[in-house]
Amino acid sequence: MTPASPRRLLRRTAHAAGWATSASRPRSGASQDGVPLHRLVTERYGPLAVGLSMIAVVLVAGLLLPKSQHLGSLMVAVPAACAALAGPRLTAVVAVLSCGAALGLDAHDGLLGTSIFAVHLVAIILVSVFVIGFRNLRERGVRELTEVRTVSETMQRVLLRPLPPRMGCLLIRSAYHASHPHAMIGGDLYAAARSSDGVRVVIGDVKGKGLPAVEDAAALLGAFRGITHPQVSLPELAAHLESRVRTHFEESALVDPDALERFITAVVVEVPDGSDEVRVVNCGHPPPYLIRREGVSLLPPRRSAPPLGLGGLDAEDHPVDSFAFTPGSTLLLYTDGTYEARDGDGRFYDLGERVASWPGSTPEELLAYVLGGLTAHVGGEVRLDDDVAMVALQCGTDVPPGASGAQAIR
Repeated sequence: MTPASPRRLLRRTAHAAGWATSASRPRSGASQDGVPLHRLVTERYGPLAVGLSMIAVVLVAGLLLPKSQHLGSLMVAVPAACAALAGPRLTAVVAVLSCGAALGLDAHDGLLGTSIFAVHLVAIILVSVFVIGFRNLRERGVRELTEVRTVSETMQRVLLRPLPPRMGCLLIRSAYHASHPHAMIGGDLYAAARSSDGVRVVIGDVKGKGLPAVEDAAALLGAFRGITHPQVSLPELAAHLESRVRTHFEESALVDPDALERFITAVVVEVPDGSDEVRVVNCGHPPPYLIRREGVSLLPPRRSAPPLGLGGLDAEDHPVDSFAFTPGSTLLLYTDGTYEARDGDGRFYDLGERVASWPGSTPEELLAYVLGGLTAHVGGEVRLDDDVAMVALQCGTDVPPGASGAQAIR
Protein backbone atom coordinates (compact mmCIF):
# COMPACT_ATOMS: atom_id res chain seq x y z
CA MET A 1 0.00 0.00 0.00
CA THR A 2 1.34 3.42 -0.93
CA PRO A 3 1.76 5.62 2.15
CA ALA A 4 -0.38 8.75 2.36
CA SER A 5 1.29 12.01 1.41
CA PRO A 6 2.00 14.50 4.21
CA ARG A 7 -0.68 16.85 2.89
CA ARG A 8 -3.28 14.07 2.86
CA LEU A 9 -2.22 12.96 6.33
CA LEU A 10 -2.64 16.47 7.71
CA ARG A 11 -5.98 16.90 5.95
CA ARG A 12 -7.35 13.57 7.20
CA THR A 13 -6.22 14.15 10.78
CA ALA A 14 -7.57 17.68 10.84
CA HIS A 15 -10.87 16.80 9.15
CA ALA A 16 -11.54 14.00 11.61
CA ALA A 17 -11.07 16.39 14.52
CA GLY A 18 -12.80 19.44 13.06
CA TRP A 19 -9.64 21.48 12.41
CA ALA A 20 -9.07 24.20 9.84
CA THR A 21 -5.65 23.77 8.25
CA SER A 22 -3.67 25.36 5.47
CA ALA A 23 -3.50 21.93 3.79
CA SER A 24 -7.27 21.57 3.33
CA ARG A 25 -8.32 21.17 -0.29
CA PRO A 26 -11.53 19.96 -2.00
CA ARG A 27 -11.45 16.27 -2.86
CA SER A 28 -12.22 14.85 -6.28
CA GLY A 29 -15.65 13.29 -6.48
CA ALA A 30 -17.02 15.94 -4.15
CA SER A 31 -18.93 19.15 -4.58
CA GLN A 32 -17.35 22.55 -3.99
CA ASP A 33 -18.63 22.33 -0.41
CA GLY A 34 -16.76 19.04 0.06
CA VAL A 35 -19.95 16.93 0.12
CA PRO A 36 -19.62 13.55 -1.71
CA LEU A 37 -21.68 13.31 -4.89
CA HIS A 38 -23.42 10.11 -3.78
CA ARG A 39 -24.60 11.92 -0.68
CA LEU A 40 -26.00 14.76 -2.79
CA VAL A 41 -27.88 12.26 -4.97
CA THR A 42 -29.29 10.52 -1.89
CA GLU A 43 -30.39 13.78 -0.30
CA ARG A 44 -32.03 14.98 -3.52
CA TYR A 45 -33.83 11.84 -4.69
CA GLY A 46 -34.08 9.80 -1.48
CA PRO A 47 -37.27 11.53 -0.24
CA LEU A 48 -38.96 10.93 -3.60
CA ALA A 49 -38.07 7.26 -3.42
CA VAL A 50 -39.51 7.08 0.10
CA GLY A 51 -42.75 8.74 -1.01
CA LEU A 52 -43.15 6.51 -4.04
CA SER A 53 -42.45 3.43 -1.93
CA MET A 54 -45.15 4.40 0.57
CA ILE A 55 -47.65 5.01 -2.23
CA ALA A 56 -46.79 1.68 -3.82
CA VAL A 57 -47.19 -0.23 -0.55
CA VAL A 58 -50.60 1.30 0.18
CA LEU A 59 -51.73 0.75 -3.42
CA VAL A 60 -50.74 -2.90 -3.46
CA ALA A 61 -52.33 -3.52 -0.06
CA GLY A 62 -55.53 -1.76 -1.10
CA LEU A 63 -55.82 -3.76 -4.30
CA LEU A 64 -55.18 -7.07 -2.54
CA LEU A 65 -57.54 -6.53 0.38
CA PRO A 66 -61.32 -6.87 0.07
CA LYS A 67 -63.12 -3.79 -1.24
CA SER A 68 -64.74 -3.34 2.14
CA GLN A 69 -61.31 -2.38 3.53
CA HIS A 70 -60.72 1.25 2.43
CA LEU A 71 -57.05 2.28 2.56
CA GLY A 72 -57.34 5.54 0.65
CA SER A 73 -57.21 7.49 3.90
CA LEU A 74 -53.66 6.21 4.50
CA MET A 75 -52.43 8.33 1.61
CA VAL A 76 -52.64 11.36 3.88
CA ALA A 77 -49.50 10.12 5.65
CA VAL A 78 -47.40 10.16 2.48
CA PRO A 79 -47.00 13.95 1.97
CA ALA A 80 -46.66 14.43 5.73
CA ALA A 81 -43.76 11.95 5.86
CA CYS A 82 -42.19 13.37 2.71
CA ALA A 83 -42.26 16.91 4.13
CA ALA A 84 -39.93 15.77 6.91
CA LEU A 85 -37.32 14.80 4.31
CA ALA A 86 -37.88 16.93 1.21
CA GLY A 87 -38.44 20.53 0.20
CA PRO A 88 -41.82 22.11 -0.64
CA ARG A 89 -41.64 21.38 -4.39
CA LEU A 90 -40.94 17.69 -4.02
CA THR A 91 -43.54 17.45 -1.26
CA ALA A 92 -46.09 19.01 -3.62
CA VAL A 93 -45.25 16.44 -6.30
CA VAL A 94 -45.68 13.60 -3.82
CA ALA A 95 -48.97 15.15 -2.61
CA VAL A 96 -50.36 15.18 -6.16
CA LEU A 97 -49.31 11.56 -6.63
CA SER A 98 -50.94 10.67 -3.31
CA CYS A 99 -54.21 12.27 -4.41
CA GLY A 100 -54.08 10.30 -7.63
CA ALA A 101 -53.37 7.07 -5.78
CA ALA A 102 -56.22 7.73 -3.33
CA LEU A 103 -58.53 8.40 -6.26
CA GLY A 104 -57.53 5.09 -7.80
CA LEU A 105 -58.08 3.15 -4.58
CA ASP A 106 -61.47 4.74 -3.93
CA ALA A 107 -62.50 4.05 -7.52
CA HIS A 108 -61.45 0.42 -7.05
CA ASP A 109 -63.55 0.26 -3.87
CA GLY A 110 -66.54 1.93 -5.57
CA LEU A 111 -66.41 5.04 -3.39
CA LEU A 112 -66.44 7.72 -6.10
CA GLY A 113 -69.22 10.20 -5.46
CA THR A 114 -69.60 9.17 -1.82
CA SER A 115 -68.89 11.17 1.32
CA ILE A 116 -66.02 8.81 2.18
CA PHE A 117 -64.27 9.72 -1.06
CA ALA A 118 -64.78 13.43 -0.33
CA VAL A 119 -63.35 13.05 3.17
CA HIS A 120 -60.29 11.19 1.83
CA LEU A 121 -59.63 13.81 -0.83
CA VAL A 122 -60.17 16.83 1.42
CA ALA A 123 -57.97 15.33 4.16
CA ILE A 124 -55.08 14.74 1.76
CA ILE A 125 -55.40 18.24 0.29
CA LEU A 126 -55.58 19.98 3.67
CA VAL A 127 -52.65 18.06 5.13
CA SER A 128 -50.62 18.63 1.96
CA VAL A 129 -51.27 22.39 1.98
CA PHE A 130 -50.34 22.60 5.66
CA VAL A 131 -47.09 20.64 5.42
CA ILE A 132 -46.05 22.37 2.18
CA GLY A 133 -46.61 25.77 3.76
CA PHE A 134 -44.73 24.75 6.89
CA ARG A 135 -41.87 23.33 4.83
CA ASN A 136 -41.71 26.50 2.74
CA LEU A 137 -41.39 28.64 5.87
CA ARG A 138 -38.70 26.34 7.21
CA GLU A 139 -36.76 26.47 3.93
CA ARG A 140 -36.92 30.26 4.01
CA GLY A 141 -35.53 30.28 7.54
CA VAL A 142 -32.76 27.87 6.56
CA ARG A 143 -31.81 30.07 3.59
CA GLU A 144 -31.65 33.16 5.77
CA LEU A 145 -29.56 31.31 8.36
CA THR A 146 -27.25 30.02 5.62
CA GLU A 147 -26.79 33.52 4.23
CA VAL A 148 -25.98 34.90 7.67
CA ARG A 149 -23.55 32.06 8.32
CA THR A 150 -21.91 32.57 4.92
CA VAL A 151 -21.38 36.26 5.65
CA SER A 152 -20.01 35.39 9.08
CA GLU A 153 -17.61 32.80 7.69
CA THR A 154 -16.45 35.22 5.00
CA MET A 155 -15.73 37.87 7.60
CA GLN A 156 -13.85 35.35 9.72
CA ARG A 157 -11.76 34.24 6.73
CA VAL A 158 -10.94 37.87 5.95
CA LEU A 159 -9.86 38.36 9.55
CA LEU A 160 -7.76 35.19 9.78
CA ARG A 161 -6.47 34.80 6.24
CA PRO A 162 -4.91 31.50 5.16
CA LEU A 163 -1.14 31.69 5.30
CA PRO A 164 0.69 31.33 1.98
CA PRO A 165 2.32 27.92 1.51
CA ARG A 166 5.67 29.56 0.92
CA MET A 167 7.24 32.95 1.52
CA GLY A 168 10.88 33.55 0.71
CA CYS A 169 12.85 30.59 2.03
CA LEU A 170 10.06 29.45 4.36
CA LEU A 171 7.63 26.60 3.93
CA ILE A 172 4.58 27.56 6.00
CA ARG A 173 1.75 25.40 7.32
CA SER A 174 -0.88 26.27 9.92
CA ALA A 175 -3.75 24.74 11.89
CA TYR A 176 -6.54 26.34 13.89
CA HIS A 177 -9.36 25.14 16.11
CA ALA A 178 -11.80 27.50 17.83
CA SER A 179 -13.21 26.39 21.16
CA HIS A 180 -16.70 27.62 20.23
CA PRO A 181 -18.42 24.89 18.17
CA HIS A 182 -19.98 27.34 15.68
CA ALA A 183 -16.98 29.63 15.19
CA MET A 184 -14.06 29.39 12.80
CA ILE A 185 -11.86 31.72 14.83
CA GLY A 186 -11.63 32.92 18.40
CA GLY A 187 -9.01 34.74 20.40
CA ASP A 188 -5.97 33.05 18.83
CA LEU A 189 -4.40 34.56 15.74
CA TYR A 190 -1.56 34.32 13.28
CA ALA A 191 -0.37 36.19 10.20
CA ALA A 192 2.63 36.40 7.91
CA ALA A 193 4.06 39.27 5.87
CA ARG A 194 7.08 40.18 3.78
CA SER A 195 9.47 42.83 5.00
CA SER A 196 12.13 44.54 2.91
CA ASP A 197 14.63 41.75 3.55
CA GLY A 198 12.79 38.77 4.99
CA VAL A 199 9.61 37.17 6.28
CA ARG A 200 7.81 38.02 9.50
CA VAL A 201 5.25 35.88 11.27
CA VAL A 202 3.16 36.69 14.34
CA ILE A 203 1.15 34.33 16.52
CA GLY A 204 -0.88 35.54 19.47
CA ASP A 205 -3.40 34.64 22.13
CA VAL A 206 -5.97 37.11 23.44
CA LYS A 207 -7.00 37.01 27.08
CA GLY A 208 -10.71 36.28 27.17
CA LYS A 209 -13.29 34.70 24.89
CA GLY A 210 -16.22 35.61 22.71
CA LEU A 211 -16.65 38.70 20.56
CA PRO A 212 -14.31 40.91 22.63
CA ALA A 213 -11.50 38.40 22.01
CA VAL A 214 -12.23 38.42 18.28
CA GLU A 215 -12.18 42.23 18.28
CA ASP A 216 -8.84 42.26 20.08
CA ALA A 217 -7.42 39.73 17.63
CA ALA A 218 -8.64 41.87 14.73
CA ALA A 219 -6.92 44.92 16.20
CA LEU A 220 -3.57 43.13 16.44
CA LEU A 221 -3.85 41.59 12.98
CA GLY A 222 -4.76 44.96 11.49
CA ALA A 223 -1.76 46.57 13.17
CA PHE A 224 0.57 43.83 11.92
CA ARG A 225 -0.71 44.00 8.35
CA GLY A 226 -0.94 47.77 8.34
CA ILE A 227 2.78 48.48 8.60
CA THR A 228 3.47 50.81 5.67
CA HIS A 229 7.25 50.85 6.12
CA PRO A 230 8.74 47.39 5.52
CA GLN A 231 12.13 48.70 6.71
CA VAL A 232 10.85 48.86 10.30
CA SER A 233 13.04 46.73 12.56
CA LEU A 234 11.62 43.84 14.56
CA PRO A 235 11.72 45.70 17.92
CA GLU A 236 10.09 48.72 16.26
CA LEU A 237 7.39 46.45 14.87
CA ALA A 238 6.72 45.02 18.34
CA ALA A 239 6.55 48.54 19.77
CA HIS A 240 4.11 49.52 17.03
CA LEU A 241 1.91 46.53 17.87
CA GLU A 242 2.03 47.50 21.55
CA SER A 243 0.95 51.04 20.72
CA ARG A 244 -1.93 49.97 18.48
CA VAL A 245 -3.18 47.33 20.90
CA ARG A 246 -3.05 49.73 23.83
CA THR A 247 -4.98 52.34 21.82
CA HIS A 248 -7.56 49.70 20.95
CA PHE A 249 -8.01 48.77 24.61
CA GLU A 250 -8.36 52.43 25.61
CA GLU A 251 -11.04 52.98 22.98
CA SER A 252 -12.85 49.79 24.00
CA ALA A 253 -12.79 50.92 27.63
CA LEU A 254 -15.15 53.77 26.75
CA VAL A 255 -17.96 51.22 26.52
CA ASP A 256 -16.39 48.33 28.43
CA PRO A 257 -14.29 49.33 31.47
CA ASP A 258 -12.92 45.78 31.73
CA ALA A 259 -11.11 46.26 28.41
CA LEU A 260 -8.17 47.86 30.22
CA GLU A 261 -7.58 44.54 31.99
CA ARG A 262 -7.21 42.61 28.75
CA PHE A 263 -3.92 41.80 27.04
CA ILE A 264 -2.50 39.72 24.20
CA THR A 265 0.47 37.40 24.42
CA ALA A 266 2.40 37.19 21.16
CA VAL A 267 5.55 36.00 19.48
CA VAL A 268 6.89 37.86 16.45
CA VAL A 269 9.56 36.08 14.42
CA GLU A 270 11.66 37.26 11.52
CA VAL A 271 13.66 35.14 9.09
CA PRO A 272 15.94 37.40 7.01
CA ASP A 273 16.56 36.45 3.38
CA GLY A 274 19.87 34.65 2.88
CA SER A 275 20.46 34.29 6.62
CA ASP A 276 20.90 31.20 8.77
CA GLU A 277 19.17 32.68 11.80
CA VAL A 278 15.71 33.44 13.11
CA ARG A 279 14.99 36.47 15.26
CA VAL A 280 12.33 36.29 17.94
CA VAL A 281 10.55 38.90 20.05
CA ASN A 282 8.51 37.27 22.79
CA CYS A 283 5.73 39.23 24.48
CA GLY A 284 4.70 36.89 27.28
CA HIS A 285 3.88 34.02 24.91
CA PRO A 286 4.84 30.32 25.14
CA PRO A 287 8.29 29.97 23.53
CA PRO A 288 8.60 28.24 20.14
CA TYR A 289 10.12 24.84 19.54
CA LEU A 290 13.11 24.65 17.18
CA ILE A 291 13.57 21.27 15.53
CA ARG A 292 16.94 20.52 13.95
CA ARG A 293 18.95 17.46 13.08
CA GLU A 294 20.70 17.79 16.42
CA GLY A 295 17.42 17.59 18.32
CA VAL A 296 14.55 19.69 19.63
CA SER A 297 15.09 22.90 21.58
CA LEU A 298 12.69 25.19 23.40
CA LEU A 299 13.53 28.84 22.70
CA PRO A 300 12.77 30.78 25.89
CA PRO A 301 13.68 34.47 25.69
CA ARG A 302 16.59 35.80 27.68
CA ARG A 303 14.34 38.70 28.64
CA SER A 304 10.68 38.50 27.75
CA ALA A 305 8.65 41.63 27.08
CA PRO A 306 5.27 41.92 28.81
CA PRO A 307 2.16 40.92 26.87
CA LEU A 308 0.86 43.47 24.39
CA GLY A 309 -1.25 46.04 26.17
CA LEU A 310 0.94 45.91 29.26
CA GLY A 311 4.40 46.64 27.85
CA GLY A 312 6.48 49.65 26.91
CA LEU A 313 6.11 51.76 23.79
CA ASP A 314 9.82 51.95 22.90
CA ALA A 315 11.74 49.53 20.71
CA GLU A 316 14.18 48.96 23.58
CA ASP A 317 11.34 47.46 25.59
CA HIS A 318 11.13 44.55 23.15
CA PRO A 319 14.45 42.66 23.12
CA VAL A 320 15.34 40.37 20.22
CA ASP A 321 16.77 36.86 20.57
CA SER A 322 18.54 35.23 17.62
CA PHE A 323 18.86 31.49 17.01
CA ALA A 324 20.49 29.37 14.32
CA PHE A 325 17.96 28.45 11.63
CA THR A 326 19.68 26.44 8.94
CA PRO A 327 18.03 24.74 5.93
CA GLY A 328 15.90 21.81 7.08
CA SER A 329 15.23 23.35 10.50
CA THR A 330 11.59 23.70 11.58
CA LEU A 331 10.12 26.24 13.97
CA LEU A 332 6.82 25.43 15.69
CA LEU A 333 4.75 28.34 16.98
CA TYR A 334 1.69 27.56 19.07
CA THR A 335 -0.77 28.93 21.62
CA ASP A 336 -1.31 27.71 25.17
CA GLY A 337 -4.52 25.90 24.27
CA THR A 338 -2.33 23.22 22.70
CA TYR A 339 -0.55 22.05 25.84
CA GLU A 340 -3.44 22.89 28.19
CA ALA A 341 -5.75 20.34 26.55
CA ARG A 342 -6.73 17.69 29.11
CA ASP A 343 -7.62 14.04 28.83
CA GLY A 344 -10.39 12.30 30.76
CA ASP A 345 -8.20 12.15 33.88
CA GLY A 346 -7.39 15.85 33.77
CA ARG A 347 -3.80 15.42 32.55
CA PHE A 348 -2.33 18.04 30.25
CA TYR A 349 -1.14 17.25 26.74
CA ASP A 350 2.66 16.92 26.74
CA LEU A 351 3.46 18.96 23.65
CA GLY A 352 7.21 18.92 24.26
CA GLU A 353 7.34 15.13 24.42
CA ARG A 354 5.22 14.85 21.28
CA VAL A 355 7.41 17.24 19.32
CA ALA A 356 10.58 15.51 20.52
CA SER A 357 9.32 12.15 19.22
CA TRP A 358 8.33 13.49 15.79
CA PRO A 359 9.81 11.17 13.14
CA GLY A 360 8.92 13.23 10.06
CA SER A 361 10.63 15.88 8.01
CA THR A 362 8.02 18.31 6.62
CA PRO A 363 5.73 20.93 8.20
CA GLU A 364 2.66 18.95 7.11
CA GLU A 365 3.94 15.88 8.89
CA LEU A 366 4.74 17.87 12.02
CA LEU A 367 1.27 19.39 12.31
CA ALA A 368 -0.39 16.07 11.47
CA TYR A 369 1.70 14.36 14.17
CA VAL A 370 0.91 16.97 16.81
CA LEU A 371 -2.79 17.10 15.87
CA GLY A 372 -3.00 13.31 15.94
CA GLY A 373 -1.51 13.18 19.41
CA LEU A 374 -3.75 15.98 20.66
CA THR A 375 -6.89 14.35 19.26
CA ALA A 376 -5.96 11.01 20.82
CA HIS A 377 -5.15 12.71 24.14
CA VAL A 378 -8.61 14.27 24.47
CA GLY A 379 -10.36 11.02 23.55
CA GLY A 380 -10.75 11.10 19.78
CA GLU A 381 -12.70 14.35 19.66
CA VAL A 382 -11.50 17.89 20.05
CA ARG A 383 -13.22 18.97 23.27
CA LEU A 384 -11.18 22.02 24.14
CA ASP A 385 -11.89 24.85 26.55
CA ASP A 386 -9.49 27.17 24.73
CA ASP A 387 -8.67 28.00 21.13
CA VAL A 388 -5.67 26.28 19.57
CA ALA A 389 -3.45 27.68 16.84
CA MET A 390 -0.18 26.35 15.42
CA VAL A 391 2.18 27.52 12.70
CA ALA A 392 5.08 25.43 11.40
CA LEU A 393 7.90 27.22 9.56
CA GLN A 394 10.59 25.24 7.78
CA CYS A 395 13.73 26.78 6.37
CA GLY A 396 14.23 25.79 2.74
CA THR A 397 15.79 27.48 -0.26
CA ASP A 398 15.03 30.96 -1.48
CA VAL A 399 12.31 31.47 -4.08
CA PRO A 400 12.92 33.89 -6.96
CA PRO A 401 11.04 37.18 -6.53
CA GLY A 402 7.58 37.07 -8.08
CA ALA A 403 7.24 33.27 -7.85
CA SER A 404 3.88 32.18 -6.53
CA GLY A 405 3.45 29.94 -3.57
CA ALA A 406 1.76 27.31 -5.72
CA GLN A 407 4.69 27.27 -8.13
CA ALA A 408 7.24 27.22 -5.35
CA ILE A 409 5.78 24.29 -3.47
CA ARG A 410 5.74 21.88 -6.40
